[in-house]
Amino acid sequence: MPTTSAAAAAKSTDDPYLWLEGVEDEKALDWVRARNEKAKAEIASRPEFQTLEADLRAILDSDARIPSVQKIGEYYYNLWRDKQSPRGIWRRTTLEEYRKPAPRWETVIDLDELNAAEDENWVWQGAECLKPEYERCLIALSRGGADANVTREFDLRNKSWVADGFYRPEAKGGLQWIDLDTVYVFTDFGKGSQTSSGYPRIVKEWKRGTPLEEAKTVYEGKPGDLYISAYRDLSPGYERDFVSRTVAFFNDELYLRKDGRLIKLDLPNSANKMVHNQWLTVELREPWKSGGVDHPAGSLLVMDFDKFMAGERYFSVAFRPDDTTSLSSYAWTKRHLVLNLLEDVKTRLRVLTPLDAEANFKQSAFVGAPRVGTAAVSAVDPDNSDAVWLTVTDFLTPSALSIAEIGKQPEVLKTMPAFFEAEGLVSEQYFATSKDGTRVPYFVVRPKDLAFDGSARTLLWGYGGFEVSYTASYNSMAGRGWLQKGGVFALANIRGGGEYGPRWHQAALKANRHKAYEDFAAVAEDLVARKITSPQRLGAQGGSNGGLLMGNMLVQYPQLFGAIVCQVPLLDMKRYTKLLAGASWMAEYGDPDKPNEWAYIKTFSPYHLAKPGQAYPEILFTTSTRDDRVHPGHARKMAARLEQMGYTPHYYENIEGGHGGAADNAQEAFMRALAYTFLWEALGDD
Repeated sequence: MPTTSAAAAAKSTDDPYLWLEGVEDEKALDWVRARNEKAKAEIASRPEFQTLEADLRAILDSDARIPSVQKIGEYYYNLWRDKQSPRGIWRRTTLEEYRKPAPRWETVIDLDELNAAEDENWVWQGAECLKPEYERCLIALSRGGADANVTREFDLRNKSWVADGFYRPEAKGGLQWIDLDTVYVFTDFGKGSQTSSGYPRIVKEWKRGTPLEEAKTVYEGKPGDLYISAYRDLSPGYERDFVSRTVAFFNDELYLRKDGRLIKLDLPNSANKMVHNQWLTVELREPWKSGGVDHPAGSLLVMDFDKFMAGERYFSVAFRPDDTTSLSSYAWTKRHLVLNLLEDVKTRLRVLTPLDAEANFKQSAFVGAPRVGTAAVSAVDPDNSDAVWLTVTDFLTPSALSIAEIGKQPEVLKTMPAFFEAEGLVSEQYFATSKDGTRVPYFVVRPKDLAFDGSARTLLWGYGGFEVSYTASYNSMAGRGWLQKGGVFALANIRGGGEYGPRWHQAALKANRHKAYEDFAAVAEDLVARKITSPQRLGAQGGSNGGLLMGNMLVQYPQLFGAIVCQVPLLDMKRYTKLLAGASWMAEYGDPDKPNEWAYIKTFSPYHLAKPGQAYPEILFTTSTRDDRVHPGHARKMAARLEQMGYTPHYYENIEGGHGGAADNAQEAFMRALAYTFLWEALGDD
């Protein structure tokens, strides 16, 4: 039976499938299990699926993968999953050992042993260790990979959980160190303590040895806010406390907590704000005038933090965008600021060195920057060194990890092996023209000897939301599951993403959301026009916001595709704000409870746009019962509605896995193999 709230909502909305929103309702789960068995029988029983699943699992479990590390104190830590440790081990080594082909690792926490001892299903969600001694850590663990987690205190010296240490019960939120005996806590404190999106609304200061109920309130946000948190910057010599009030995506306020007072930083809510040691860094998402100077959206500004708090407003411009170049990311080392730029979705690195307290910069090249491919840069130890991690990759070249001292040639530490045969493949960038004339970039990876007769099975992937950029990267899963079989892979850099900075994102917000879908359709049409593929041989895939994209391709552009994989999707845009974290995305999509906004939202709500009697392509929906970000009801209800209309959608729901869809390598291999096998078969010969 549906839950009481679901039943009441069904009467008020005339939604016959509202009962499927009961995440763990037995009736709903029976519906899920029946479709899971059907999908396994139709797709997972094929010999080619089983072979691919084994191959993908071998890649995910391979000891030859690059173990990415984080420097904590004198050690370098890594979370490692493989066949022997499916949930993972948190381990450490020294830099000297890490340089070796086969480093010696010391296990710190074994998640599989912990799960066995506690009869639990913990999935790792990170560690926050207390500077500068790094003797205690706050460890976040979630059941089954959900966003909700617990926080437990861990003694890094003795490699043991702290008896009667800090412990935060399961909820969305976290703990942040203030000192050894004090933390900031933001979590579910009971009725009324969460935002309408289900995140913390109140942050408190909590002393060791006292009940959580006695923690002292530091800041209380509004029910309609997205997320409230606080943290202490523990960088030696620059210790400061901050409270963050996130009103909505790309809308936040930052407060300095000083002498018992909260002082709001006089900066635009839309700007990304960061304080690193001496410097205040402001990344603009809207035009802003400061100190008599007009700064365009997409600019990066820097000034001395103390001077800013004293009232000065003369920022130094670290980056100003143009029509083809945007700021992808930046990283501070002890003395330098490294900019990672995208020029037509290709990486360019730049180094800035502050010369004085006025933030006058010396600009220089990043020594050893790659000429092609995508680079990612992050600081190794920003408090104490100018070293950075440099990861370089592209579609056909396995990723390489280097350590680089600014101004010196990078030292290659690790190189990922080739997990698929790239010989005979080529990657290219094209540009499609969208409906309104906008130039939309996309990448294609194809056989060099492609016939250009429209016969190639082609997989087009897209996301287009929340200012997230997607660049060329080595995708071993797609390489083995798609390219190695002779398929073509394409990546669309559509509006809604961040490939050209804030303007690219803002061009597809709310009433303009359709532009993202027009862009994706334009790329699909361009692939056909170039005779790389044809509609019956063209598949599309996307998840989360990309799942919403896939839903709209199904109902608005069915003539362009032969098959679609729609993963952990949003689909019912009338009720999305009432489901889990949905209310937090209204800045992206709008508020369906406002008639003037529902007027445009309904034009991209696949659940409401679906009609019987259409020539829809084959579709596979995948989701996770444990996804507590995007409600599995979206996929369930859409599949049920399509079934009622006479279609035969495929459906598979992982019983755990969180928003990522999988909680361990075995589950990920299964889900990936399911998608690739479905697409390959659906796009094949009739």
